[in-house]
Amino acid sequence: MRSLASIVLGFEALVLALATPVMISVADVEPSIAIPLCLGLAVLAVVAAGLLRTQVGYVLGWIIQVAAVGLGFVVPVMFALGLAFGTFWVMAIVLGKRIDEAKAAQAQSAQGGPAQEEPS
Repeated sequence: MRSLASIVLGFEALVLALATPVMISVADVEPSIAIPLCLGLAVLAVVAAGLLRTQVGYVLGWIIQVAAVGLGFVVPVMFALGLAFGTFWVMAIVLGKRIDEAKAAQAQSAQGGPAQEEPS
């Protein structure tokens, strides 16, 4: 789960950083607001990816998803990008848990030997 979530946060950090010039040039947001906001969220995404070994990283990840959608009020295309990355985030969590469970089951069956079927 952690690897999928870190990939999502890494790409999201890149998109958030690239949203800075869009906010400045297209949305006419002051650089003194756009730079700390977008680059701050990008740095927070990188920090969250590094903290995914703890629950704090996942909480920060959720906060970043909400903030990315919230940037849509400033740059409307961020509604779509924020929702896309929010969907990727949910999929990373759900599919990551399934993968972790499958790996654990495979490891347990490898340790205990082949599973024997019960007679019917």
